[in-house]
Amino acid sequence: MRYKNVDSGKTVRRAAAVGLVALAALVIPAPVVSAGPPSSNGHDKVIQLPGASSAEGIAEGKGTTFFAGDLGKGDIFRGDIRRGTARLFIDVPDGWEAVGMKVDVDNDLLFVAGGSTGQGYVYDTDTRETVATYQLTAVSEQQPAFINDVAVTDDGAWFTNSLKGELYFVPVDRRGTPGDMKTLLLTGPAAATPAAFNLNGIAAVRGGRTLIVAHSANGALYTVDPASGASAAITGAKLPYVDGIVVKGNTLWAVQNMLNQVSRVRLDSGLESFEVRDVITSPDFQVPTTAAVFGDTLAVVNAKFGVPGASTYEVVLVDAR
Repeated sequence: MRYKNVDSGKTVRRAAAVGLVALAALVIPAPVVSAGPPSSNGHDKVIQLPGASSAEGIAEGKGTTFFAGDLGKGDIFRGDIRRGTARLFIDVPDGWEAVGMKVDVDNDLLFVAGGSTGQGYVYDTDTRETVATYQLTAVSEQQPAFINDVAVTDDGAWFTNSLKGELYFVPVDRRGTPGDMKTLLLTGPAAATPAAFNLNGIAAVRGGRTLIVAHSANGALYTVDPASGASAAITGAKLPYVDGIVVKGNTLWAVQNMLNQVSRVRLDSGLESFEVRDVITSPDFQVPTTAAVFGDTLAVVNAKFGVPGASTYEVVLVDAR
């Protein structure tokens, strides 16, 4: 099933996406970079995204493969953390955007959040074809949206919207075919929209029976019941500028963009509280936004929001522990 809902005003929306995120970065105070031990040569391994004009999302693929996106252009790069290389993989139509993303490895599908377009995209990671395009929410000057990140479950994919207290679910059937999307209205603390960016990163745990979302404005983590939309706080230290999150078992990595760091936290078994166990820094971090975990390696993408003269974009590999 294919959904084609790309309308006019493509160039305007593309500029709005980069401008909206950049504005959020520029209006907050200058970050205090956390001190942390550098690697032996003073820098970590860096993988360039050749030709990228911006960056934001990264996702783990099969083996040591990763996918990353050009935020403003929407193009998709494919790379390999072992080889230390990346190249343009999918050249998308004008007007599309690429924010957070996740891979459904079993079905060879890449789900990409479409930022200010209000859309979500599904690509075939084998053929590079666009499998489906969804208009997740209506977008207008009076009612903007920012589809920010994605979580994949055995049954489909969930998308966040930073400007609304709601999530969007795209089901995937047993044949690997995406179906009709649905909107989940949130209640509780995760539904709050007090600032320019609210809901951000998202992860699925407990086999998809529970979702964890990061809330940038509140510097907090919340659980969400995917059946009812009810949310609850995971209590712990405040996580300022929290962006993308990754969860493996009881460990959660929270990227804190303007602090140039990733907090590694331990979730309790009931998902009611967390404790920060470590803060990961790198001299190569330049406003990191999202991450993917490959065993003991954390692959972090630099968005460089507000960085003067930024002209190249890259993935930084650091120790995940």
